Amino acid sequence: MEFEIRVANISPPLHEDDYKKVAEKFLKSIGYMKENDDSNSVSFRLFELFLIYPNRQWTVDELIMELKATKSTIYRHLNKLKSMDILEEEKIGENNKVKKTYRLRYGNIAKAWSFVEAHVKVAMENYNETVTHLQKLVERRFLK
Repeated sequence: MEFEIRVANISPPLHEDDYKKVAEKFLKSIGYMKENDDSNSVSFRLFELFLIYPNRQWTVDELIMELKATKSTIYRHLNKLKSMDILEEEKIGENNKVKKTYRLRYGNIAKAWSFVEAHVKVAMENYNETVTHLQKLVERRFLK
């Protein structure tokens, strides 16, 4: 799964006391939520479940029932969170009754975020190597 996140220089909303407003601003700034989504959207309510119940392991069927959303919608948003490594995936059950469950990595958003930061660091290092290589190619070709 490809890691994708939007990086924007926003002011942290430290003056805000409403976790929903802080989470909404944060989730929009990283590209998880669309700009026209709000705290009633499935994307927000899914994230909120993981935030409020950080150690609970959710099956897709439970999320469908809780959020009253389609399976494809749930998977679309789960995959976004999984691609950032914010969620842990585990298999429970035996034999033919194995189900995947999802929960917030380490049961803590701050600890889960450290995985996102590690991915961003690697991505930025790869960009740097690409730019450095591009500069060398241009210098070799045009600036002899």
